[in-house]
Amino acid sequence: MISSQVFEFGPFAENTYILTGTNHQCIIIDPGCYNAYEEMALNDYITKNDLKPVALLNTHAHIDHIFGNDYVKRTWNVPLYLSHLDIPLFERAETMAAMWNLKYTPSPMPDHDIFPGDITLAGIDLEVRHVPGHAPGHVVFIHHASKTVICGDTLFKGSIGRTDLPGGNHEELLSSITAQLFSLPDDYRLCSGHGPETSIGEERTHNPFFQ
Repeated sequence: MISSQVFEFGPFAENTYILTGTNHQCIIIDPGCYNAYEEMALNDYITKNDLKPVALLNTHAHIDHIFGNDYVKRTWNVPLYLSHLDIPLFERAETMAAMWNLKYTPSPMPDHDIFPGDITLAGIDLEVRHVPGHAPGHVVFIHHASKTVICGDTLFKGSIGRTDLPGGNHEELLSSITAQLFSLPDDYRLCSGHGPETSIGEERTHNPFFQ
């Protein structure tokens, strides 16, 4: 089994996840820490729980999910995993930050491309699924043993990810959610990139975009 911790970070109230596996090893997913206070909150949790980060994963490369990439890389020197399909978003991040008048320390480039399939990090077995539509390379991470899905900005409680940003496609997002997420059992919990967690069954039954 795994333990998980979520932090709400940054001007877009983005959810950053830490998954802890064996031997106090952990994975950091979508670090949105925007300022020194939020960096300290992430560091304090890791230090106080005697954790050892071994990997940094991005579900996608929109700026609110990569604000903390540079800090995590500098602090723990862990490899960064991101789909190559989102590299164009990575490269536009500084421009996007300027549009919103936000500060942004450029993220290092990914160390590893991430593909659909199985991956094991920190003793945690994850299935990676490609769920495009919000972003071209958007992936989700599924931990079947605990029935947990780190789903980024694909599916929210009662909503779906935006599709009006560069690389977005509304019909593609609906199609990929149906194929890649709604193929999971109802009792799988969805840990989204913003807002509260929900479940496959809740969204399959009540999400207005699928009624």
